[in-house]
Amino acid sequence: MNLCDFETDNTKSCVVGSEVPDVTKGEPCCLGIDEAGRGPVLGPMVYGICYCPLSGQDRLKDMGFADSKTLTEEQREKLFEAIAGAGEFMGWTIHILAPNAISNCMLRRSKYNLNTLSHDTAIGLIQRTLDSGVNLQEVYVDTVGDATKYQDKLKGIFPDLDITVTPKADAKFPIVSAASICAKVARDRAVKGWTFFEEKDGNSISRKFGSGYPSDPETKKWLASMVEPVFGFPQFVRFSWSTASKILDDKAVPVNWDDEDEDEKAATPSVMSFFAAKGEDPKQKKHQYFQERFLHTVTDFGS
Repeated sequence: MNLCDFETDNTKSCVVGSEVPDVTKGEPCCLGIDEAGRGPVLGPMVYGICYCPLSGQDRLKDMGFADSKTLTEEQREKLFEAIAGAGEFMGWTIHILAPNAISNCMLRRSKYNLNTLSHDTAIGLIQRTLDSGVNLQEVYVDTVGDATKYQDKLKGIFPDLDITVTPKADAKFPIVSAASICAKVARDRAVKGWTFFEEKDGNSISRKFGSGYPSDPETKKWLASMVEPVFGFPQFVRFSWSTASKILDDKAVPVNWDDEDEDEKAATPSVMSFFAAKGEDPKQKKHQYFQERFLHTVTDFGS
């Protein structure tokens, strides 16, 4: 699995996939969909699909697929190697959703929550598979939200497909288990190899961020230590998660939006007050944002 495009620029979402096996363009096929990293406040969320001919489902069972969450990282890696080695009858695709892309969607003025984002990602992967020429007939999906409503939504978009949406699909259908492996392996690799673009000029960012889940004390401690007063967190963090936003409320500079009342504006200090020369330590290192743009503090605007 080559994640080089995402590793080069992890600020953008990325789609990676295998070659489409010739057999899947002729024989009727099934497809499974699952995700990894829905809950964490850190790192990407990854959607994975696997597809193969209906005649190959016994072979899937023999390969020993199981819900990726019940397996060790080493077991998942070995199973993904098995998937990659079965390229003559089995294809896969992953969609890596960057943390800041997730936050940008969820913080829109118009409501766009994580369930809708998940649905749209799954829909896009199904359509991508159809467009690639796969003779797709059956789709199995691990549910997000209400299973019946989600299934009806997918059937409305893809009326010619036999679609099953159910909780714990990764434990019920080997093809979904295979998709779960692809998604989890991709997320593990993305997190382990994460490039912190904020880590420049000798600034070091600790990798001791725990599991990434909001309930993890080590993750909370790492988040609290990473806050930059103006720019917030590194792009590894999902700003839209309440765990992150609460820490920002406590530690970051308050922001006053243009559409707030004039009385509130008057009480808010000018942004220039945060960059005033008086009492400023000339040796204090400016944030990367200002260094990259060669911006300097100006105190004399002339006449």
